[in-house]
Amino acid sequence: MAKLNINIGELELKNPVMTASGTFGYGTEYADFIDIEQLGGIIVKGTTIEHREGNDYPRMAETPAGMLNAVGLQNKGADYFVENIYPEIRDYNTNMIVNVSGSSVESYVACAEKMAGLDKIPAIELNISCPNIKQGGMAFGVTCAGAAEVVRAVRKVYNKPLIVKLSPNVTDITEIARAVEAEGADAVSLINTMLGMAININTRKPVLSTITGGLSGPAVKPVAVRMVWQTYKAVKIPIIGLGGISNWQDAVEFMLAGAAAIQVGTYNFVDPTVTMKIIEGINGYCDKMGFQSASELTGALNIY
Repeated sequence: MAKLNINIGELELKNPVMTASGTFGYGTEYADFIDIEQLGGIIVKGTTIEHREGNDYPRMAETPAGMLNAVGLQNKGADYFVENIYPEIRDYNTNMIVNVSGSSVESYVACAEKMAGLDKIPAIELNISCPNIKQGGMAFGVTCAGAAEVVRAVRKVYNKPLIVKLSPNVTDITEIARAVEAEGADAVSLINTMLGMAININTRKPVLSTITGGLSGPAVKPVAVRMVWQTYKAVKIPIIGLGGISNWQDAVEFMLAGAAAIQVGTYNFVDPTVTMKIIEGINGYCDKMGFQSASELTGALNIY
């Protein structure tokens, strides 16, 4: 039996399988389907300092081998999370990690400060794919300067493990990864959704109210694996891989490319028990291939 526990910096996971923000609620929504305490970690729904209603409907659409979403970070704000959600999730025996989002550096910092005071939240994941309202809506994470600015500011007020979630909508993701590593990120997670669009040919209107949205699901997996592999060669901090993982074979593929852990996102909607199957599958693969621990899979790619 292989050892499945791994470390992401100072963050200890009982296995490499986590759930992606926005696809697993606050974890409690899936408690009827699986024992969520068996997960390595849960990245809870994106949280902003202020209450957000999100974008107008329609804001989700199914696509071949994936889905588009433009939910728009709908949440009731950091204070509501602290007062109402945190008491419900704080005692789960797994890593409850908050995805922190914002529209300005100041709002990121304010939200991170709120999370820093919660003793049972061991880490945050910084979503730098959010639009910077002070710079015409360009996402922080698409430039090295923007990504570095946010991480630098948050690092000053947050001393627990800091994971930075990278956008794939860039020319070279390794440049962004290096920039956030230099500013003190403890790990990076990649990839976030890819920018996509769908059109209703009968009405000749965009399917989404926002015209474009984030593409996720199996369609993005080859791109995500490639970006994990490139980033693994570029930085020294751990990588958490995600993007289209729907079974244990996908998870192993990400780990061989360089991921220390993985997140399952869209496929939770298809099969709420998929994470348990992936944990079991990684264990079986390690036994079959002679790996003593799951951590040995990271970067174990054989190049021709």
